[in-house]
Amino acid sequence: MSKPLFFISCPIDTYSGYGARSRDLVKAIIATDKYDVKVIPQMWGNTPWGFINDNPEWEFLNQHIFNQPQLPKQPEIWMQITIPSEFQPIGKYNIGVTAGIETTVSPGDWIEGCNRMNLVLTSSEHSKKTFIDTVLQKVDQRTNQPIGEAKIEKPIEVLFEGANTEIYKPLDKVDSFPEITNIKEKFAFLFVGHWINGDLGEDRKNVGLLVKAFYEIFKNKKDKPALILKTSQMGSSYLDRDEILRKINLIKKSINSKDLPNIYVLHGEFTDVEMNELYNHSKVKAMINLTKGEGYGRPLLEFSLTKKPIITTNWSGHTDFLTPEFNTMLPGKLTDVHPSAANQWLLKESQWFSVDLGHAGTSIKDMFEDYKKYLDGAKRQAHRSKTEFSWDKMKDKVDELFTKYIPEFPKQVELKLPQLKKIELPKLQKVEK
Repeated sequence: MSKPLFFISCPIDTYSGYGARSRDLVKAIIATDKYDVKVIPQMWGNTPWGFINDNPEWEFLNQHIFNQPQLPKQPEIWMQITIPSEFQPIGKYNIGVTAGIETTVSPGDWIEGCNRMNLVLTSSEHSKKTFIDTVLQKVDQRTNQPIGEAKIEKPIEVLFEGANTEIYKPLDKVDSFPEITNIKEKFAFLFVGHWINGDLGEDRKNVGLLVKAFYEIFKNKKDKPALILKTSQMGSSYLDRDEILRKINLIKKSINSKDLPNIYVLHGEFTDVEMNELYNHSKVKAMINLTKGEGYGRPLLEFSLTKKPIITTNWSGHTDFLTPEFNTMLPGKLTDVHPSAANQWLLKESQWFSVDLGHAGTSIKDMFEDYKKYLDGAKRQAHRSKTEFSWDKMKDKVDELFTKYIPEFPKQVELKLPQLKKIELPKLQKVEK
């Protein structure tokens, strides 16, 4: 009996957060063995392409790639993994998957996009709440008069982004990254994430403020840790790297001291295995992220599996899996999205999180000086991440949600007619006159 045809449009072959989400989710759907899965690859902004061929463990996806210009028929199930404004209902049943927005308000065309689908899956309770809480006034473009409200009308569920615990785990010894091994510092904080648009203290990941705060906290100190930034703006080009270094040097020149801690930049595309090796390097002691908002925050989850401490903000998507009891979750307040960071998605009318810098400075300094007291919480967080937020747990959640929401489709059944017995007619007898 044939399985329902399941088409998925997503950036599956890109080096991006949405690419990683796509690969994990497609793999989980295939693993249910309930659908005939076909994937239509899409680009994701300017992020590099070719992840599948660069990572042999994902080559099994190639057999599911669909490269024809037209669909063979209307699929029973259609899924898009992208921002909601791009959602289009193509199948008999339509699912939109998105990380959601990192602020307090979803754009109006995102609400409209969600309402075009039968089901919306988002990555965190924060994202779900933002979708549900966003209620916008519809205005007649001709008369400029209000004509109703735009709000979520379709089911929306949280499907977390499970970590691959076969890859992300503690390692006994790491021989890679000699450039880190050879730095003079024995203790390094690690940041992982994009450094995107926004004035100092206003970019979404708050990288500029992290750099400035790190310089200020440890300037003129005899014993200093290092800060490692695994970052880029969008790609892995030399121009991108040089722009990152330029930003750091501008901040460095603004600090009133010649005795500053070292900041090192790692730039370029890493495999999952290489990222786990970086997380496990003996000089990498903790992850730090002063983020203003996360749809989910995959690096924080994956790093937590190494049993090392985390310092981050206590707001948005990552609070689903990071427990304040086990981690250093920094306080702060909601502030307006700055015009330098605002765009068609990050609305200037919305808000996100601004960390309490005084509290952040105290926590960073204390973790460096009294590191051992943070290790027990880190171990307990690693256990929670492994047991509750693994890819296997996510796969189970996928099956649970699909069983709940996806309807039964009429199945094409082969028509079998009953076999008829051969009828033998009596022979005609010749009549003699």
